[in-house]
Amino acid sequence: MVYYDIYELERECVVMGVWKRGNAPAICTPVTGKTAAEIMEQTDTLIRLKPDVIEWRGDFFEAIYETESVLEIIKEIKTKTDIPLMFTIRSEREGGEPVALSEAEKVNLLKVVCERSAVDFIDYEVLSEKEYVTAIQKVAQKHGKKLVLSYHNFSETPATKELLAIGKEMDDYGAHFVKLAVMPQSKEDVYRLLELTWRLDKKVSGAVITMSMGELGIFSRAIGWAYGSVLTFAVGVEASAPGQVPIEQLRKSIQSLQSLCKFE
Repeated sequence: MVYYDIYELERECVVMGVWKRGNAPAICTPVTGKTAAEIMEQTDTLIRLKPDVIEWRGDFFEAIYETESVLEIIKEIKTKTDIPLMFTIRSEREGGEPVALSEAEKVNLLKVVCERSAVDFIDYEVLSEKEYVTAIQKVAQKHGKKLVLSYHNFSETPATKELLAIGKEMDDYGAHFVKLAVMPQSKEDVYRLLELTWRLDKKVSGAVITMSMGELGIFSRAIGWAYGSVLTFAVGVEASAPGQVPIEQLRKSIQSLQSLCKFE
């Protein structure tokens, strides 16, 4: 395990060689279309908005069980833009849509996407069965995909000790990105999440992505970068989680904060 201190070292993020801790984060916008036509229409809109990353939420796609259709959509998106693409099939237990796939089938699809497509990132929940997480990590590594291991809690913000343990587990699996998204019940939960971000960033070798969801947590999406979070999520067409704000509004807020808060 390698330890980093953001006040001693401005370490480049593992993706694209341009994201740095202490700098404004990259902004990701989701694609949530149910059909191929809706997905491409949303993608065209997002391209005009110029996010840093596009996330295709595959769990919204009605034909997610059709592997070749999934691969064709990824191919078409990558033909349209060089904006990095993240592929996610969010589970119901962590806020995703119902899908016509068993967990084993979902993992198999993620493996095929790694093997046969040009996606840049694969997102998978760390609390899934160990054999599945390990399988995704291995195939992502083999095919040069960046692995986002994630944890989402839409009910509460668990104890800091528990969240640190989850983050360490992600790091132990070899995640390039350690992602934690939690729901605050008070402002104190949001402050605690930001402190956790700072602590986690010092302890893991991958890059950290955190957010406090809902209305209470909105400002964490704009200021999390100052604590070590390298990616934040915004609305381009439709929100994929509570508390996301329009990309133009979030971008302006981050730029204003960045002009005041610099880590030199």
